[in-house]
Amino acid sequence: MVFYLSAFLLGLCLSAMGLGIFITMKIFRIPDITTDGSYTLGAAVTAVLLTQGWPIWSVIPVTLLAGAAAGVLTGLVHTRFKIDALLSGILVMTGLYSINLSVLGRSNIPLLNVETIFKALSIFDKQIYNEVWVGALFLAILSGLLAYLLRTDFGIAMRATGNSESMTRAMGINNDQMKIIGLAIANALTALSGFLVAQYQSFTDINMGIGIVLVGLGSVLIGDALISWLKIRKIWWQLLFVMLGCILFQMVLAVALSIGVHPNMLKLITALFVLAIVGIPRLVRKETS
Repeated sequence: MVFYLSAFLLGLCLSAMGLGIFITMKIFRIPDITTDGSYTLGAAVTAVLLTQGWPIWSVIPVTLLAGAAAGVLTGLVHTRFKIDALLSGILVMTGLYSINLSVLGRSNIPLLNVETIFKALSIFDKQIYNEVWVGALFLAILSGLLAYLLRTDFGIAMRATGNSESMTRAMGINNDQMKIIGLAIANALTALSGFLVAQYQSFTDINMGIGIVLVGLGSVLIGDALISWLKIRKIWWQLLFVMLGCILFQMVLAVALSIGVHPNMLKLITALFVLAIVGIPRLVRKETS
């Protein structure tokens, strides 16, 4: 039971990243690879500040700003230098590896004896229940704020930019500015996932972000498949199913481990699972058309 609760909790912690990828991939149609770097950046900033004795509540805004800065940098490279969005993300992600290593000062930092967000908000006797409660609380607040933002005039302008740049340009909306802001929000959310995961696993490692974009992408694709099947149009329901996709993705990996799959094969299973989610619906549509 604890094993599956741990997978559920990891899905909650990664849901913030899923929401960020939803913004870049589904709203702006931008394949943002910065995720690998900004996720580790959020964890690195968290580890360094917590070990230096910073209060947990002051670490959160610094982590968000660090992630947002990474997104702004990708947005500037893409919009100012007119470099493809995918390549822009790869360039910034590559540079962030060195920045993250400089922030950490070494390859990893343990967080065994520091006050974490899960300890600060504990209300249950069992630690795993406290961690699930805190993760759910964070996601409820985060998804509520994001759903509200996307329903405001500014949020509608963001969504319109992703749908038709020519239309929004004719309406006087600065598309480049919208993309930069969207990438900043997305990577701030990704950094927040790094903030939560680092405290959950009690350490930060320089390589923890490698391949994490595939996990986030797979989670969003699961949520998007559910959204398409159920024909969901309301944005707050879409955000809910994206978070559900993050949890389901982790549960699939947990089931794979529980039936005896070797841990070394998890990356392969992850890739095959994402391939199945993306490819099978397209094959079915092709055969029925």
